[in-house]
Amino acid sequence: MSAERLRMAIPKGALFEGSLRVLRAAGVEIGALADPGRLLIVDTDQIRFIIGKPTDIPAYVAYGAADVAIAGADVLAEAALDVAELADLHFGACRFVVAEREGSGAEVADSYRRLGVVRVATKYPRITEAYFADRGVQVEIVKLHGNIELAPLIGLADQVVDITATGTTLRDNHLRIVDEVMASSARFVANPVAVRIDSQRVMDLAGRLARAAGEVEHR
Repeated sequence: MSAERLRMAIPKGALFEGSLRVLRAAGVEIGALADPGRLLIVDTDQIRFIIGKPTDIPAYVAYGAADVAIAGADVLAEAALDVAELADLHFGACRFVVAEREGSGAEVADSYRRLGVVRVATKYPRITEAYFADRGVQVEIVKLHGNIELAPLIGLADQVVDITATGTTLRDNHLRIVDEVMASSARFVANPVAVRIDSQRVMDLAGRLARAAGEVEHR
């Protein structure tokens, strides 16, 4: 493996620019990754970059299509696949929260007492189920793919579990945060087999990215 390019998956979307910043700060040659256009694979002398949908990145790594990757802690937790988390890169910070319609707290509590279940809308059923299970609360999960904030407003769900950076969208839609589920940020992860058989390259890159992330964060 060491004679070949290291295969590194990079997420499209919100974490892409932050990934470029940290890679540059670590002195990693990124080549055409800086402006890939429609390219999904970008090769440099040392690394083959694979550009993928954020929610697919954990699968790329767990099943060996990529040796290493940058991925959000949120998608890693939801995927629950076998990857080795090697560094917190401290960008793309956000948090999972539980929210409900303003003024509906008593209504939600009363509904739970009567029915024994809370209906919760989310894009992240695994994280949501684990959170409520830890608290001994029975939930009915409604998995959505679009604007989660709508669910309590149209009577589809009592509460939502969603990601927020500032809480502004929730407030604008008259939802209030009632609890925090978990914090999320970009992480550097690796396939466990790659860690074992290509340890020098993988761990060297992990150290470089972790140091660069700290420098970028404190600028």
